[in-house]
Amino acid sequence: MISPASIQEVMNRADIVDVLGQFLRLKKRGVNYIANCPFHNEKTPSFTVSGAKGLFKCFGCGKGGNVVTFVQEHEKLTYPEAIRWLADYYKIQLEETERTPEQQQQQLAQDGLRILNEYAAGYFHDTLLNTEEGQDIGLSYFKHRGFSKETIEKFRLGYNPESGEAFYTAAHQKGYSDELLEKAGFVKSGQRGHYDIYRGRVIFPIQSMTGRILGFGARILKTNDRAPKYINTPENELYNKSRTLYGMYQSRNAISKLDECFLVEGYTDVISLHQGQVENVVASSGTSLTEDQLRLIGQLTKNLTILYDGDAAGVKAALRGLDMALSQSFNVKLVLFPEGDDPDSFIQKQGAQAFHEYVKSHKQDIINFRMEVGMKEAGDDPVRKSKLVNEIAESVSRINKAEDFALQDYYVREAARRLQVDENKLVTLVNKYIRDRVEQDRKYDGKKETQQEANLIEEKPFEHASKIPDNVEQEWELVRVLIELGHRPMDGYAHVADFIITTVDSELIEDESAKRIFDDYYSYLQHYGKHPDLKYFTGNPDAAMQQKMASLFSTRTDISPKWKESFGIETLNGELNYVNEVESTISYFELKKIKVVQSEILNRIMLEKDMARMQALQKKHIELKQTETEILKKMGTVIVKQLKTNG
Repeated sequence: MISPASIQEVMNRADIVDVLGQFLRLKKRGVNYIANCPFHNEKTPSFTVSGAKGLFKCFGCGKGGNVVTFVQEHEKLTYPEAIRWLADYYKIQLEETERTPEQQQQQLAQDGLRILNEYAAGYFHDTLLNTEEGQDIGLSYFKHRGFSKETIEKFRLGYNPESGEAFYTAAHQKGYSDELLEKAGFVKSGQRGHYDIYRGRVIFPIQSMTGRILGFGARILKTNDRAPKYINTPENELYNKSRTLYGMYQSRNAISKLDECFLVEGYTDVISLHQGQVENVVASSGTSLTEDQLRLIGQLTKNLTILYDGDAAGVKAALRGLDMALSQSFNVKLVLFPEGDDPDSFIQKQGAQAFHEYVKSHKQDIINFRMEVGMKEAGDDPVRKSKLVNEIAESVSRINKAEDFALQDYYVREAARRLQVDENKLVTLVNKYIRDRVEQDRKYDGKKETQQEANLIEEKPFEHASKIPDNVEQEWELVRVLIELGHRPMDGYAHVADFIITTVDSELIEDESAKRIFDDYYSYLQHYGKHPDLKYFTGNPDAAMQQKMASLFSTRTDISPKWKESFGIETLNGELNYVNEVESTISYFELKKIKVVQSEILNRIMLEKDMARMQALQKKHIELKQTETEILKKMGTVIVKQLKTNG
């Protein structure tokens, strides 16, 4: 277990702009930064990062939190794992309390795949560099490919011995179970027991954007018609091929800096380009480009250049994923290398300068390229030509018309000219594909919503969603004001926090979370003699609390529309208006307290039999109404309406 002091040190040191900048292309906007959200597809940035407050918030999907939350969400880590990742990033030595054998077993079970993958990467790499077989076979292969020692270290390349169970035996001795080894894709069980799946192969560890080992690719070195050339880790909790790009960890900074990503097919393409100082490159590892892979790239750049072989297979591979890239507003280019060459062989033979010159002079617009290839295949065949027109129209329809109207218009005119079709009819066809897709999305969303409702009814047939207390926004507004302005001076009081605790009856705060933070603030103030800062609250490991803090402080929380409509009270923002802001927030609780007392007095009047006591109660009720009117007048309104309370 990580000590609280170490967690606090990590939270104090971690700079949210610095950390998120490793994953996203952040753009300065005012005092904050914006980016495309990594958690959902969007074309217009709605993801905001506040360096001063240490918070992020997406106003599109609603996700928010602190730097730990982001690392957890993005890398699918537990809270302790995210803390360890940040500690490693900032070179902080963590203090950990001792764990019992039972706790150690539980931790091993939770982190089994991650720990095993890291062990395996180390084992394969050590075998490659420090054993006779590894050097003679694996290292010789990599050197033959032209990879330097530094490059081999950079990508943590490895080798699995050819004997049937070398890795299995070593891992088993380390305590890894057969079940876990099989699940991770390292071993299988046969008639003679367990054996290594990767035996006699060179190993390419596949890493996440933060460097965690997600899985492996293993290439056979001997000619064997019955064995596949490459074997990949099977899908599991960590490794999902469609959500992974090889080389992203090593390339992410260069992609962001250069604002362009080269996409290639294989591991060795990425490695060779890196060795040639072309570092903004990732590989789809032989899969068709997926939406999740595009989202990873889109976090860093919207400029995508596809580099593929010049043969027929390369051409077809280049066209896959095109429509998805266009629909996500990527600027897509294509470079085909001379037949017989791929990015790996080209840079090895020609060098980095020739590579850059070739790419620059051979970049092709993806839709024009598609038309060129399609027209060659179609020839004079009217059926094939008709099919091509439909394919091009569908591709053009993927371009966001609202954002890229000029681009879509250009492609329509260019396609009509080259395909020799009527421009207006082509526009009609493009619009048809847009309408069809909108309708399809609408039906899908409707089905999903209906299913969600059905699931909710099935799970809780006799329950209703818990009622949100009336005007809960004002309770959270009080919390925000307390945390943000509590240390400020206030006439007649030690500070704003002193004014608030003197004026507000905390029992009027009905939301449990808001009440807990309110009480925590004053407990901290009493214990340490100083005001807690925002990080004290945003560092809470509770994910829901982090989300709430992000929502509260990433955007100005205004008085609710209902409260404005009823009482005309506004929150006055700005450096010189903080006193008005505090008083405006407090007025809600003053009025709420008055309404509670008024309600109690009215109940007593209805039950009171003694005339003198009834008159006294009526007088008190009138005095409270006058006080209520004075408060509302002070806030700039003369309209008095009934405020409902839950008391």
